[in-house]
Amino acid sequence: MTEPSFLTTPQGRRIAYHLVAGQGPCVVFLGGFNSDMTGTKAIYLQDQAEAQGRAFLRLDYSGHGQSGGAFLDGAIGDWFEDALAVITAVTSGPLVLVGSSMGGWIALLLARAIPERIVGLVGVAAAPDFTEDSMWADFTAAQRTELVATGRVVLPSDYDPAGYVITRRLIEEGRNRLVLRDALPLPFPTRLLQGTADTDVPPAVALRLLDHATGADIRLMLVKDADHRFSTPACLALIRAALAEVLTAGEAR
Repeated sequence: MTEPSFLTTPQGRRIAYHLVAGQGPCVVFLGGFNSDMTGTKAIYLQDQAEAQGRAFLRLDYSGHGQSGGAFLDGAIGDWFEDALAVITAVTSGPLVLVGSSMGGWIALLLARAIPERIVGLVGVAAAPDFTEDSMWADFTAAQRTELVATGRVVLPSDYDPAGYVITRRLIEEGRNRLVLRDALPLPFPTRLLQGTADTDVPPAVALRLLDHATGADIRLMLVKDADHRFSTPACLALIRAALAEVLTAGEAR
């Protein structure tokens, strides 16, 4: 695996990324909460892009993977700014965004910030507004009190036996980045993929996003028994097919 390149954002954060040169639109992979750019989906899509001569970008948000900073210092707005800074600095022309879990929320924020550049979007278990609608909404009264009083609370995790820490800043800053409260135009081909066995981002989230967003070409695929990782060979093939469909339509725009 080659070493990443690095970019210092206008906010002073050092972000690691990999850019594959090729024809456009450039595919941008946006990873999930506390994930990194070396995951199965990111590498699979890069391999596909390289085989097709397609431009491709993946990155680590600050506090993730090989980027600088501490994870617990970050919030949705920081990670959106990181992605926007790298995209602006190292790409040009049309983009197709592929957002996994939290990356789906970041993709929607990017679509709102630079709509003139987005020609397609693929959401994989997209998790818009999860800090408010999944975390804060599900906290017990005791957890809310602890978060406000101490600035953090520890939640159980299927991925880390020690659980993971949720900070007050993550919750409060996330309220400035919500996308399901106001109009959400997606005027380009959009494909949403969602597993029915996803316990982290349940199908109800995908259905809410489908209902809320506006656009002439938005489709949701529910995949029976697929979990949140959505990384089995069959699931990866579905992502590839959805991306190919969006790219074909995007190239025609």
